[in-house]
Amino acid sequence: MTKQPIGVGMVGHAFMGRVHSQAWRSVGAFFDLPVTPVLSAVAGRSADRVAAAAATLGWAAAETDWKELIRRDDVQIVDICTPGDTHAEIALAALAAGKHVICEKPLANTVAEAEAMAAAAHDAAARGVRSMVAFNYRRVPAIAMARRLVADGRLGEIRHVRAQYLQDWIVDPEFPLVWRLRKERAGSGALGDIGAHIVDTAQFVLGDLLTGVSAITETFIGERPLAEGSAGLSGGAGGAERGPVTVDDAALFLGRFAGGALASFEATRFASGRKNAMRIEVNGSLGSLAFDFEAMNELSFHDHTLPAAEAGFRRILMTEPGHPYAGAWWPPGHGLGYEHTFTHEVKDFLEAVAAGEDPRPSFGDGLRVQRVLEAVTVSAADGSRWTAI
Repeated sequence: MTKQPIGVGMVGHAFMGRVHSQAWRSVGAFFDLPVTPVLSAVAGRSADRVAAAAATLGWAAAETDWKELIRRDDVQIVDICTPGDTHAEIALAALAAGKHVICEKPLANTVAEAEAMAAAAHDAAARGVRSMVAFNYRRVPAIAMARRLVADGRLGEIRHVRAQYLQDWIVDPEFPLVWRLRKERAGSGALGDIGAHIVDTAQFVLGDLLTGVSAITETFIGERPLAEGSAGLSGGAGGAERGPVTVDDAALFLGRFAGGALASFEATRFASGRKNAMRIEVNGSLGSLAFDFEAMNELSFHDHTLPAAEAGFRRILMTEPGHPYAGAWWPPGHGLGYEHTFTHEVKDFLEAVAAGEDPRPSFGDGLRVQRVLEAVTVSAADGSRWTAI
């Protein structure tokens, strides 16, 4: 039987846009969906670039104004893949127009924006309009399995959480001043870009929320060469066109969960040699688990109830049909990659929309992460003072 089509309109077509496009294109080939996604239109500011993106990424039409994309009758879902300073405006307009919304993380640049988005999403849900924030790491099979182990009580009482996100892509001081290094566009630096992921992942795996933090942040390189297309920034020493870095390069903070567990978080884009090391370790009274995205198809699990002579971490290869998401793909032992997490994400989103259910993580979940990020910022500015969330 032919399944009902549902039109998707995407705003933004750079890195995240390419990944999301691949997910929309591939999801129906591997999962038995209740609806068929149709790539109706993509929006971008440059007519030439967005037309080229539409042709390359498989979109049927291109728009240079996201407002026109929202007005299209063939768009029922709006996928927001733009910098954080535009998330609130686009999402609020889309929800008001009755469009389902999936929005890249972090949800917004400020708590006030996130609050407005969460309130609008709550109101829209009463009209049958659904929304989700795109924390894709929840859809890594190993992370979903970690959540299952914790929820099933296999780790017992949770006592410690250690979360890290380590990258090195801006170690070079001559790397240009891209939008991710400008507060007015990105909201924050490593904290919002990658720290948001480990906050959400830790809260997801534990099924618990952080209640307070003590933080420190640092900007190692204060100014950089202007990126192509930058405007309104001053020149630097010797006449070179440079501008100030207005976000953090690294953030470290301690936290406590409502259930009592202690936590430490580290987010940095200055860990030389680490490309995308998103890591989490959870220690409980009955066992521990550990994960590193640079080995994303593996989960380490220690069962502390075994005799000492048999105990130790064991490697679980997360490619069996019974593992979360993995059974839809390849034979056991044939690993998945980064792009698959986004396919899982849109699969879950489409299923929720078709069932008339609110997908997770919700805009409310995104707001809770935003409140943690704000508490980190406040604490770091106030000499690492303990700051409640």
